[in-house]
Amino acid sequence: MAVVPVAPFLLLTFFHILLPSGAQLPGTWETLVENAGIASMHTAVTRFNTVVLLDRTNIGPSRKMLTKGHCRNDQNDVALKHDCYAHSILLDLQTNQIRPLMILTDTWCSSGQFLPDGTLLQTGGDLDGFRKIRKFEPCEPNGSCDWVELDDVALFEGRWYSTNQILPDGSVIIVGGRGANTVEYYPPRNGAVSLPFLAEAEDTQMDNLYPYVHLLPNGQLFIFANNKAASFNYKKNIVIREYPTLEGGPRNYPSAGSSAMLALEGDYTTAVIVVCGGAQYGAFIQKSTNTPAHGSCGRIVATSPDPVWVTEDMPFGRIMGDMVMLPTGEVLVINGAQAGTQGFQMASNPCLYPLLYRPDQPIGLRFMTLTPSTVPRMYHSTANLLPDGRVLIAGSNPNYFYRFNSDYPTELRIEAFSPEYLSPDRANIRPVIEGVPETVRYGEAFEVEISVSLPVVGIVEVNVGNAPFATHSFSQGQRLVKLAVTPSSPVGDGRYKIGCTAPPNSMVAPPGYYMVFAVNQGVPSVARWIHFEA
Repeated sequence: MAVVPVAPFLLLTFFHILLPSGAQLPGTWETLVENAGIASMHTAVTRFNTVVLLDRTNIGPSRKMLTKGHCRNDQNDVALKHDCYAHSILLDLQTNQIRPLMILTDTWCSSGQFLPDGTLLQTGGDLDGFRKIRKFEPCEPNGSCDWVELDDVALFEGRWYSTNQILPDGSVIIVGGRGANTVEYYPPRNGAVSLPFLAEAEDTQMDNLYPYVHLLPNGQLFIFANNKAASFNYKKNIVIREYPTLEGGPRNYPSAGSSAMLALEGDYTTAVIVVCGGAQYGAFIQKSTNTPAHGSCGRIVATSPDPVWVTEDMPFGRIMGDMVMLPTGEVLVINGAQAGTQGFQMASNPCLYPLLYRPDQPIGLRFMTLTPSTVPRMYHSTANLLPDGRVLIAGSNPNYFYRFNSDYPTELRIEAFSPEYLSPDRANIRPVIEGVPETVRYGEAFEVEISVSLPVVGIVEVNVGNAPFATHSFSQGQRLVKLAVTPSSPVGDGRYKIGCTAPPNSMVAPPGYYMVFAVNQGVPSVARWIHFEA
């Protein structure tokens, strides 16, 4: 089970080919909101096509006031005892208007996940938020939904820098956290359960926080911390196998790169995990802002009986990058820095160039360099797929409080990156979903009706992606499933019907709301939301 390295010169050669002088790189950028009022540390997209953005509460004045008469009083808050500033907002994607939300307890470096009914579960944080459980039940954009802090239930153990993952039965596992080498569940079960694997992964600068957790289609959990990985049986609360060590240094907070599980497809028995980037060990301890990040990626078939990490290099070293599953099955790597580590004022040299990871290409040709941003997105920035195929980019605050005159200031702008599939020259092959069921049961056959300007050539994919909770370079619960489909059948007037089969079970796609994309020749439609249930 040795690691198979790949010589980086192939990738670097390809990188230089992609950047000829004066070349136009793929993808475009736009500013959606010039001043959101907060720098988002945590971001999630709701089924009402709104976006919840959340900072921490003990950060002092933001640039957005709460609704008149709504203030937070906390005598233990070192920044503001009487706080009338918003630390969470709701963005309406139709109008780009924002509405302040009220959060009461500290959400600094917390975690989250959508429940089967579409409610956002939010857990942990620091100080008075350490054991707190919160919920946000989304509503129509003109509604008045807001955060609710649960008083009748609390975490068994304080969770700061933990990870949430929805399970096949619709419950949520909460993994790890600073000083918490345990797991627990929501709804609560029998307390916190020891997970020695997390303690074994910890080093002298931690590097086991915000572990990467992926639900495999066999029902086991793939848990990655530092440079180690294990398969965890959550029903028995035991590690059932350990994977080979991934070489190349630590990969989790405070040295985090990012991770994604590639699209599930075919018979859904194979799951491939990718882990990319990270800081060099020691950069956090030494508070070195100039230590180059590493750019290696490890890829492993987590469901293989004899799994092996295969490594390759990105064109750039990157720390704090986000990996976003696109509707096509490709992965966008975006945000981050090329030197330093996670932490306040601990990084430098922003990595402005996004990358497109194309998993079906051979090694050496998988990474494509895309149009750079002009806005550094470093510590505490986020990236989320939107229903229209764009990627929402928010946050970046490498400073302890809001600060706008530093080398890397607090960033209040919200941007969107449009991958090349949204370019105008592809508009005539972009499908429009005309009809799709609102609710589908596992294994059920159903139809999706689309319209396309030009005649359909080949198979139109129907792919479903959930809405993860993005924070600290990892999208918790992120998942893309390619449905089994029949060839599209013309029904006249540029319309086609596609026969689809829902995922066979909740291990492949846990219950909840998913964005449904029709993908024609690599170009996705605007998504419609569908609910999978048993």
